[in-house]
Amino acid sequence: MLNISTEYMYAIVEIAGHQYKVQKDQRIYVNRLQGNEGDKVSFDRVLLTDDNGKVEVGAPVIEGVAVNATILEHLKADKVIIFKKKRRKGYRVKNGHRQAITSIKIEGIGKGTAKKAAAKVEATEAAPAAEKKTAAKKPAAKKAAPKKEGDAAKKPAAKKAAPKKTEE
Repeated sequence: MLNISTEYMYAIVEIAGHQYKVQKDQRIYVNRLQGNEGDKVSFDRVLLTDDNGKVEVGAPVIEGVAVNATILEHLKADKVIIFKKKRRKGYRVKNGHRQAITSIKIEGIGKGTAKKAAAKVEATEAAPAAEKKTAAKKPAAKKAAPKKEGDAAKKPAAKKAAPKKTEE
């Protein structure tokens, strides 16, 4: 019998709008990411983790879990040919494009790193909000007097039509 070891941890993570199943030391190609080659990136939208059979599912994401990766290179995918034709009309158009992608290497699936990063983001967002509240308030424009309940129900009287001229 073969001795197959299933001791590994994997996660399903959302990266640049797509979901990927990732493991440590895996190299994957994703849509173009911001950053330079060699930069460290962290993805906190982890949807599922499996640690040696212990499965944890997020609703929709797992709090406090992040996937850390390193950007290896930016490149272009293979060319995709788009050919359009309408028969018997002489209409033929050939186009193509190469999708911009990024190669990343998964460094690890960690717990606790996402909470620290989220706490820092919340702290930086809270500081400018406090400054905005302490700023001098401008005088507000005058508002129209509130309408009474009976005013909303009343409609302006409709104009009567002018009498028709008759030929006599």
